[in-house]
Amino acid sequence: MPSWIGPWEIAIVLVLALLIFGPKKLPDLGASLGRSISGFKRGLKESQEEIKAAVKEDVAVDKEAALNPPETASVSAAPSQASGVRAEASGTAGTTQTGSTEQS
Repeated sequence: MPSWIGPWEIAIVLVLALLIFGPKKLPDLGASLGRSISGFKRGLKESQEEIKAAVKEDVAVDKEAALNPPETASVSAAPSQASGVRAEASGTAGTTQTGSTEQS
C-alpha cells in the first residue's frame, strides 16, 4: 500500500462511497468492479500467451533457417553477359563517328 494512504483516508473514502451510492447499490458496484478486474487479468494473460507463442514460433523458424541455409547459384559470367545485352539493346555500344558498330 502506498505510504501516503493511511487507514483514515481509506475509511473516509468508504464512508463517502456509502453516502453517494447507498447501501443497496454498493454491493453491485463491488461485484462489477471485481468482474472488471478479473476480465482485465484474463486479457493480460491471454495476450502474454499469444506473445510467447509468437516468439516461440519465430525462434523455431530462425533455427530451421540456420540449419538449412538456402543454396546460392553461381553467377560468375552473368554480369558481363547482361551488360553486353543491355548495351546492344540500346544501340549505343561501340559506335564510331561513322555510325558503324565495332565487334568485340
